Amino acid sequence: MADRNVPRRRPYEEGRWESQVVSTADSTTRKPHSHHYRPYQPPPPRHRAPAEPARRAEPARRAEPARKPERARRAPREVPPSKVGRRSALLALGTLIAGTAATRTQKGGRVVDWVLGRSQATGGGAGTGAGVVPDRPSGQQPSTVRTYPEQNESYMGSKAGDALKKNAPAGGRRFSSPAIAANATKVTVDTVLSNDPARHLASRLTFGPTPKVIEEINQLGIDEWIEVQLAPERIAETPAEKKLAELTTLGMTIPQLRAARADHEAKGIRADEEAVQATIARQIWSDRQLFEVMVDFWNDFLHVPAFYEGSQVQRASFDRDVIRRYALDNYPDMLVAANQHPALLTYLGQNASTKDRVNENLARENLEQFSVGVDGGYTENDVRQAALLQTGHGVKGDQYAYRSGDHHVGPVKIMGFSHPNGSAAGGERATEEYLRFLASHPATARAIAASLATRFVSDTPPKSLVDRLAKSYTVNRGRIKPVLMELLSSSEFWASVGQKVRRPLEYVIATYRALGVSHRTPAGYQPGPDSGGRTPFADGLRQLQQKLEELGQYPMGAPTPGGYPDVFVAWTSAGSIVNCWNEAGDAIVGRRSMFTYVKPEQLAGAAPATAGPYLEALAKRLVFQSISIRERVLILGIAGLTPDTPVDPTLNGAIVPIARAILASPQHHLR
Repeated sequence: MADRNVPRRRPYEEGRWESQVVSTADSTTRKPHSHHYRPYQPPPPRHRAPAEPARRAEPARRAEPARKPERARRAPREVPPSKVGRRSALLALGTLIAGTAATRTQKGGRVVDWVLGRSQATGGGAGTGAGVVPDRPSGQQPSTVRTYPEQNESYMGSKAGDALKKNAPAGGRRFSSPAIAANATKVTVDTVLSNDPARHLASRLTFGPTPKVIEEINQLGIDEWIEVQLAPERIAETPAEKKLAELTTLGMTIPQLRAARADHEAKGIRADEEAVQATIARQIWSDRQLFEVMVDFWNDFLHVPAFYEGSQVQRASFDRDVIRRYALDNYPDMLVAANQHPALLTYLGQNASTKDRVNENLARENLEQFSVGVDGGYTENDVRQAALLQTGHGVKGDQYAYRSGDHHVGPVKIMGFSHPNGSAAGGERATEEYLRFLASHPATARAIAASLATRFVSDTPPKSLVDRLAKSYTVNRGRIKPVLMELLSSSEFWASVGQKVRRPLEYVIATYRALGVSHRTPAGYQPGPDSGGRTPFADGLRQLQQKLEELGQYPMGAPTPGGYPDVFVAWTSAGSIVNCWNEAGDAIVGRRSMFTYVKPEQLAGAAPATAGPYLEALAKRLVFQSISIRERVLILGIAGLTPDTPVDPTLNGAIVPIARAILASPQHHLR
């Protein structure tokens, strides 16, 4: 993990971001729009390509030599159980679950086929022609380049994206309740997941099903369980959440953190890191699962990175007082609160923006990322006017401060919003009115609707659903719960079984939940030499943070204002997938010994006497459904077993690799 004590240059420091514009208030110079001109981007995370493709046409590239056509793969041949050896089973299983091709290549469709569990995995639209067809918009001729409204759609402009689109439900309707919608909707898309409404609901509205969650949904019913999740304040804290008191900075205010900074630095304690670690713990062990999913959603939509210059004191408060405060409340209040919080203002360099020296970063990102989007209809003049209106909003002593003497006075007009802005004293109120206008704009409604539909339904959500969610957002003045109910009462949601793939963070968290890993420290635990005096629980969370950083996704971790992409084709690094599988293997054997684990031989409960039924019971415990006969044969072949082989509770010593293989299956990767 990077040393957080090393000073960081602000991401918007002059000369580093082309979107930064510093000029005098009466300047008439206009910079190109940010989505047409941003030649420099900070280095991307190691898991994927840069967060956004180039937004202006690139010169035509020199044609590459033609490639030989790829040979079509034959359909896998069914092999009788008695003839499956250990070596051949390993090879076959590797073919079944190895996502080794990035989806921006011509092999990308095969990864799509694998992860969606398609039975005829022959390329899925990836193309095998001799001619080279560029896979991303920036590689096309300038005349055919598209401008994408946001990064999720930009990733879908690839061969693998086309393959995913073919498997998405086309449209649907709204029902009077989620339960009625679930009962009336048929799943017609191609997927390996079973059509189990309880499993589908748990997969989308939590960070991974557990036996407890499935039982609660079946006992309460779909509608009542959702109603409970939409009222997180009524859900009791779990023992793990109470144990978060061991992260001593969580409840501290900004003034308290400033006062204790020297002491914290001496002890190696950072409030921003503890906020990340607390989020990981809540994602694994909290019963307020829908709330935590929405916290994660907003941390991507209204994004401030976990670590920036100033985050040690400011960022934990942003998580607590902005994101968590309004995650299930309403977006207009959230946007206003964010623009009056030192974390966002510091990250985007707003503190330096005055009437005589205007910084456009915050104004631009409010339009481009946090509301209407790059295709929302604003112009460079709108950005300029918004930047003038927000002058004087800054930070003093790590807290928000409005300095009226630095505020530009004079009429402003931004898209459809106009204000006389007649006094410096009234500038703060004028800015709040503008932000509420922005949060209520139809383009903002559509941007949030599309993001919610992408998170909960499909990488290519149907237009019919996005339209209905946007209308609900507008009618309900930005309140979140009615929009979620609109989504959960849609046939599109219930028809989308198997259409979302877990990102690295979601895979690791779901694995810990499926395995029943407990926060409790086992008796006799001895801390390691690098624990740094932390409690075992806190040290375990620190290690999980480090692992997620290594995988390229951790809470609040995206380095740029767009947050993390939420589509499968952005996360297909072979190294990342294999690293996820290795983490699952470590969790099965209890490698992080500060936590308590269910022994592998106890996962399936009362173990059946033969390998086939045992594997079936283990699959139902880990992925909450059956697996196909072919998958059973391949997985058992790892240990040289057949379905009829007599076994003991350890599966004759093979329980760990077999459990790991189940957790590497499409059934566990899909949510």
